[in-house]
Amino acid sequence: MREERELVFVYGALRRGAAHGWRMERGELVGNGRVGGRLFAIDWYPGVVLGGEGEVLGEVYGADERLRGELDEFEGIGKGGERGDEYARVRVGVGMEDGSEVEAWIYVYRWGVEGREEVVSGDWVGSGMGGDGER
Repeated sequence: MREERELVFVYGALRRGAAHGWRMERGELVGNGRVGGRLFAIDWYPGVVLGGEGEVLGEVYGADERLRGELDEFEGIGKGGERGDEYARVRVGVGMEDGSEVEAWIYVYRWGVEGREEVVSGDWVGSGMGGDGER
């Protein structure tokens, strides 16, 4: 019996060619897509704020329960303490390159973006800001 995979949209350090792209190797790449939102440089990693005029580029993966759990841990879900988690995992519509739309999980940034540099292109990997990051 095959384990059910859910779709996950990644836009930053988890994309191919980024610092933590290796974490998605067990996932099944579905394709490239875009979500409506704004992308900000938080540190060596970005954060997305949904809505607004911009678009954020990323990749959609099929991820099993184990991989989704690992991603939650990587993103610090449930570890925020009194301040709350830095990210929340929410469902979002993703426009795919082929013109279709899918619904996928995305990790959105929950803390303030005041003073953070916006990545206007919406492309973390293409911006060159990704670096090697932490491992």
